[in-house]
Amino acid sequence: MVKLLTMKTLIVQPQNAEQLNAVEAVLRLLKISFIKEDDELPAHVIKGATASLQEAAEGQLSPFTTINDMIDAE
Repeated sequence: MVKLLTMKTLIVQPQNAEQLNAVEAVLRLLKISFIKEDDELPAHVIKGATASLQEAAEGQLSPFTTINDMIDAE
């Protein structure tokens, strides 16, 4: 009887350059092949983040303490 080998895909999402470098180093050390791809953020996310950074630069900061404050719920 021949046992078929299966491959698995592992998706890793490091949150910073340090984590990315560590994961890549471990994979290289274990001689595990990997593909690194850059993901692009959706346009609406970039637009919102850019607007928020501009508001912050202009001093238009609005602190909130609860999610109800953030969505103006009563």
